[in-house]
Amino acid sequence: MALFGGMLGDVDAHEVNRARAKLALFVADVFASVPRKDQRAKGDCYLRGLMLDGRRKSIQPMAERLPDGNEQNLQQFVNQSTWDPVPVRRRIAERMVPLIGPDAWAVDDVSFPKDGRMSVAVAHQYCGALGKQANCQVAVSVHAVSDTASCPLQWRLFVPEEWAHDAGRRHKTGISQEIGHREKWRLALDAFDELARWGMVPPAVVADAGYGQNADFRDGLDSRDIGYVVAVRSDMTVHRHDAQPAAPAWSGNGRKPQPRYREKPSPLATLAAGHGRSAFTEVTWREGSRGPMRSHFLALRVRPAGVRARRLAQNAATSRYGCWDGVLPEVTLLAEWPAGAEAPTDYWLSNLPADTQIAELVHLAKIRWRIEHDYRELKHGLGLDHFEGRSWAGWHHHVTLVTAAHAFLTEQRLAPKADTPDSPSTRSLTPSKTC
Repeated sequence: MALFGGMLGDVDAHEVNRARAKLALFVADVFASVPRKDQRAKGDCYLRGLMLDGRRKSIQPMAERLPDGNEQNLQQFVNQSTWDPVPVRRRIAERMVPLIGPDAWAVDDVSFPKDGRMSVAVAHQYCGALGKQANCQVAVSVHAVSDTASCPLQWRLFVPEEWAHDAGRRHKTGISQEIGHREKWRLALDAFDELARWGMVPPAVVADAGYGQNADFRDGLDSRDIGYVVAVRSDMTVHRHDAQPAAPAWSGNGRKPQPRYREKPSPLATLAAGHGRSAFTEVTWREGSRGPMRSHFLALRVRPAGVRARRLAQNAATSRYGCWDGVLPEVTLLAEWPAGAEAPTDYWLSNLPADTQIAELVHLAKIRWRIEHDYRELKHGLGLDHFEGRSWAGWHHHVTLVTAAHAFLTEQRLAPKADTPDSPSTRSLTPSKTC
């Protein structure tokens, strides 16, 4: 199994001790908020278990592989202990954001297939891991990303509506009264707000169409002065940037009619294709494993249409100026038309300044590849989806510990005098055993 470009495998005692010394310093800093010394020691043990080679990263097999592993102690530490994971995640973020120097923060959601109905927040819902409706948990995550590294900064477990008033399951899984059902886009904005309280502001936000298509999400970013490049669907409708609303004639009786655009809005697919292939410019956004990654792109200024977009624009203008002239906000549409395709295939909206270079827009639009890279490492390398507990506290402890393990390995890889790809910084920290 590959992790960060290196292969998991056996290492000698000297390498193990050297890596463990680095890990001990990392744990002492990141888990400084955890009050008890024995809890911090269990954190160190759990992180080693996550980084150790093995097919399963649930507590029992990890305890069996670790020389100092104790299943009962680790179960208590993760599932019953009351240590707060939030200060741990904050310290990880404080270490990792300056190290990574992110070009953007990426928001996404990840699913965990589950059996039964008693795992916290599990429900029959769309499961991205399986590509269909299935019994699963879903979490919203925010990652600091660049082309060379990334790190999860925030996790929010999505609580389906069926859990909002299910007192029995909420009690058994330890969901507190103040936690209810919130849409995923709201959870993402909550995560940005918490990061802002930590003094962290994103250089830009990127997201897939599940978020970008949502006018409320885009409005939430606008209201927080956060720039974005978010994917949208081809059937989304927009007005041209130079379209002007006009007020219908008013007889003087009744309510004065609001200004409206006379022309019908166009779907993005129609608008982009109408410019023709020759209007699209070739852009290279990064060097891939098989050479430069390039395609053809077009950037246009547009005004998103739709009932919800109009209502949000009206509310914003009325609250700020006391009236609304009917003008919808202007954003940049980025469209991609790959070589060999019969029509444009992908679309993004951005509220970055109008003079932002198309190469920068493309770079941000495409940087979400890093999230898929994250999830592969977090799941297949570090056992993100191997947690078998059922409680709210246990789930949040586990994802925080996985985040810490991921951060430690990323730090080792990015260290100025980084070890070679076959070193403990990119491989398991103790000799592998079959499990």
